[in-house]
Amino acid sequence: MDRISRRAQVLNNHLTQSPPPTVSSLQRSPCLAFSPPELTEKAHFDTAELRKLTDGHNIQDRDWLYGLMVQSKLFNPRVLGGRVFISPNYNQSMEQQREMTMRRILFLLERGVFEGWLTGKGIEAEMRKFAFLEVVGMFDHSLAIKIGVHFFLWGGAIQFFGTKRHHDKWLRDTESYAVKGCFAMTELGHGSNVRGIETITTYDSNTGEFIINTPCESAQKYWIGGAANHATHTVAFSQLNIDGTNQGVHAFIVQIRDKDGSICPSIRIADCGHKTGLNGVDNGRIWFDNVRIPRENLLNSVADVSPDGHYLSSIKDPDQRFAAFLAPLTSGRVTIAVSSVYSSKIGMAIAIRYALSRRAFSVAPNEPEVLLLDYPSHQRRLLPLLAKTYAMSFSANYLKTLYMNRTPELIKTIHVVSSAFKAALTWHNMRTLQECREACGGQGLKTENHVGHFKSEFDVQLTFEGDNNVLMQQISKALFAEYVNAKKRNKPFKGLGLEHMNGPSPVIPSQLSSHTLRNKQFQMDAFCLRERDLLAQFAEEVLKLQSQGQSKENAFMLSYQIAEDLGRAFSDRAILKNFIQVEESATDEPLKGILALLRSMYALVIMEEDPAFLRYGYLSTTNATSLRKEILVLCKEMRPHALALVDSFGIPAALLSPIAFNWVDSNAWSPVQH
Repeated sequence: MDRISRRAQVLNNHLTQSPPPTVSSLQRSPCLAFSPPELTEKAHFDTAELRKLTDGHNIQDRDWLYGLMVQSKLFNPRVLGGRVFISPNYNQSMEQQREMTMRRILFLLERGVFEGWLTGKGIEAEMRKFAFLEVVGMFDHSLAIKIGVHFFLWGGAIQFFGTKRHHDKWLRDTESYAVKGCFAMTELGHGSNVRGIETITTYDSNTGEFIINTPCESAQKYWIGGAANHATHTVAFSQLNIDGTNQGVHAFIVQIRDKDGSICPSIRIADCGHKTGLNGVDNGRIWFDNVRIPRENLLNSVADVSPDGHYLSSIKDPDQRFAAFLAPLTSGRVTIAVSSVYSSKIGMAIAIRYALSRRAFSVAPNEPEVLLLDYPSHQRRLLPLLAKTYAMSFSANYLKTLYMNRTPELIKTIHVVSSAFKAALTWHNMRTLQECREACGGQGLKTENHVGHFKSEFDVQLTFEGDNNVLMQQISKALFAEYVNAKKRNKPFKGLGLEHMNGPSPVIPSQLSSHTLRNKQFQMDAFCLRERDLLAQFAEEVLKLQSQGQSKENAFMLSYQIAEDLGRAFSDRAILKNFIQVEESATDEPLKGILALLRSMYALVIMEEDPAFLRYGYLSTTNATSLRKEILVLCKEMRPHALALVDSFGIPAALLSPIAFNWVDSNAWSPVQH
């Protein structure tokens, strides 16, 4: 009855518009305000020295290019929260994004950024080129890909597949963009399987010309960056048929547009269309309708055709010839691996800076809300990925150095290591971006905050220059060959880091203390144990299948599960080895201490995340529990260093995002913007 009376009174007051009864006023809470994490988060080691270890080289050149981009309106500067940020305008149409990519390239060209990229000599010129490409890629992946196709693929093919006649004719014009190149290898019907491509080239000895033809729709060149709008020439990969004999895949220079930009006769080009990312790159499709090119346009460092039509090569074995032919293409995997690390660094820097200023919930009444990064669960999400990003960064630098110092004897090593790191680093990047997106909540969805949008921009790295899962199997095949060869000759293992297999098998202690878990020798022993055991299992399974009548290739296919586990084991062990080498090179004690902390986090997280450690019995369930608890302790110890660790990446504020800084002011009402 009381309830009915109360509702009647409320209705009466409403109808008579009587004032509501007086209630005590609530005290208004003060509005949230941004507090820079620098006020409370102090560095306990030399961040400049750590940056030298992560960037590795050309730091002054990098900073010069950062400044050049920030000062130009072409790089779309915007002021938010009192800071300048630069990033592409992804609201533009596909056609506008492509045009802006080309305009930015010409801007960089005019300011000497590309000087010596193809005509410079020595490791210093090569490292400068890598550094500049890494900086450009942090601004826009499309811009880096467009530049990479022109210089590393088209230009690199001429450098490494061609000879002096090609170098003299094409390299300087490529460096100046008088010639705009693309790289026509992938076809609609063949990607990873380059040997299976269907484009056919024959030779006409009467005219001294090659004739290139697309015999069927599945042979059309596909995903060719630069082909849809801007490229004037391409390196076309094709089967070479001489007098009815297929001599395998070779590369030819083909002009596809004239100086006015018109498509050349007997060439057809179509657009690949809109993509989920990289819409600043004009990917196209190419058909060759019996296109005639001069004999001199065959890139002939490995093989040649005489004027009267005889096939010439010092490498008689087709398999060895194909391997020598494709060896220089590892530069693509190197640049992909490195660029993925810088994407991870940006994601980590944004997510961790945001977590050091954004608060949520109080643990007790009338107490301030808690910083996101002070929640153990948030630390567990981000800090292991931060440690892994450092591990990937050190291995990316190792890969660049290995590639720069390449020799014929290192071809196989570079192929295997670049395959391993390209897969490991790009998988890590996508996982990192996803976790950073979620850790930033709704703000992670905004394009201007990068982490969400980067996922669609960098997702392609998982499959181009080799599908990551296929690469894992290629690694295992190479390790299998080393294993069988060593056993057959009864000789020790040498190369690919397999020397650890010459000693006795490591033994994991039955009880793992905190001290043991953090010991780098224990960590390396655990990684080596997993690799050597998986390699032995893989070899045993393949050889058993062969003894039962299966072909080697079929045996490999049927053993794919162990092959993929082995590929990851090889990658992880190589990355840990590189981390330890960097740690041991440090002389500053505080820096050495932080590196040891990061290395332990990397190693233990890999051991926790890879089911192989439990699946094959390298860790007991008790030890796995101890390891999991130690990771939480490592998170707590890393927490005070989080800001200094992301600041050590050396990434300018302009290349981060508004939520990495004053996210309140950057979202404030502005009459100009609204």
